Amino acid sequence: MQRVLSFPRTLWRNRTKRTDAPRMMTYIVTFTCNARCTMCDSWKKEPEDELSIEEVDRIFRQVGRLDAIRLTGGEPFVRKDLQEIYDLGVERLRPYVMHITTNGFLTDRIVKLCEERDRRAPLFLLVSIDGPEEQHNEVRGHSSAWRKVNETLRALAPHQKSLNMRIGVNQTIVNRKGMKGYRELHAHLKPLGVRHQVVMAYDQSATYSLTKNVNVAPKFVGEFYTHGDFSTEELDAFLSEVEADTAGLPPLERLSKRYYLKGVRERLVGSGDSSTDKLSDSLINPPCVALSSHLRLYPNGDVPTCQFNSATVGNLRDKSFADLWSDPSTERQREWVRACPGCWAECEVLPNAVYSGDLVKPANLFRARS
Repeated sequence: MQRVLSFPRTLWRNRTKRTDAPRMMTYIVTFTCNARCTMCDSWKKEPEDELSIEEVDRIFRQVGRLDAIRLTGGEPFVRKDLQEIYDLGVERLRPYVMHITTNGFLTDRIVKLCEERDRRAPLFLLVSIDGPEEQHNEVRGHSSAWRKVNETLRALAPHQKSLNMRIGVNQTIVNRKGMKGYRELHAHLKPLGVRHQVVMAYDQSATYSLTKNVNVAPKFVGEFYTHGDFSTEELDAFLSEVEADTAGLPPLERLSKRYYLKGVRERLVGSGDSSTDKLSDSLINPPCVALSSHLRLYPNGDVPTCQFNSATVGNLRDKSFADLWSDPSTERQREWVRACPGCWAECEVLPNAVYSGDLVKPANLFRARS
């Protein structure tokens, strides 16, 4: 109840560019990955000195209660202690929802966690599939990627209700083949009762760069360079198709997806050339809540800024959470966040939209429904 009552204060603080306590954590438990994706260099990164379970427990105790925890990677299930991390998250942070992103390769481990985990919080399992079989195997760099991920879906999809979980498939659009395969993948997933969502891949990400302390954030409002090469006409037709498919989603999920897709359309279709967009108040562009309501944590305990700026403000191995959150160096990096013109990566945008209230602004409600 206290978290619910504090939500208006969170909205006010984020909209007035003040600091909030974290309400959501994105914890990259490992950069190690068993896929070789064309749009991601995580699998090329040197192994980190990952936090031990004891260190994770100590950090979680310090952070306090959260609304949501997102466990991701790399491939999070390559960590054999992922269930211990998961259960500590539920026990110490008492979230409303847990979230895991996975490529679905390690079926036995994934099923075991879903069945044996602490079920007090619902789990949203987001599985990556980038198109029909040939396209998915090509993007993931693995000839059996399609077979493995479908084994995982078939094992879990019929039991979502009894396991207090929901499964979604995230299709990352990296080229024209992904667009062309969207409808076929959508039809494949429908009988399984698995929701299908789409994100447009950026051309680069600081988080998964092989270089540390990288800043590849947009330089102006509306800047968005895609990983693949698409014409305006192709993007327009594709986004219209995906938007139409959100009609059957629950209201809040439908609103969120249309909000994201509307922002993509404004950046990639609205002007016909995102590289020439000028600063504009007409674009959906929520205040960023990085280093405020949204806490990111790297495998080694570093706290980075955001997906597009991997500059860290400290390490929770070396410093208590309270000291790090109030440190002058953290506040200096928040000034960078407040001056950032804004990205449109879904994993940043939706927390920004929720914790700034932008998702339900009348103007954006109207846009998202149009």
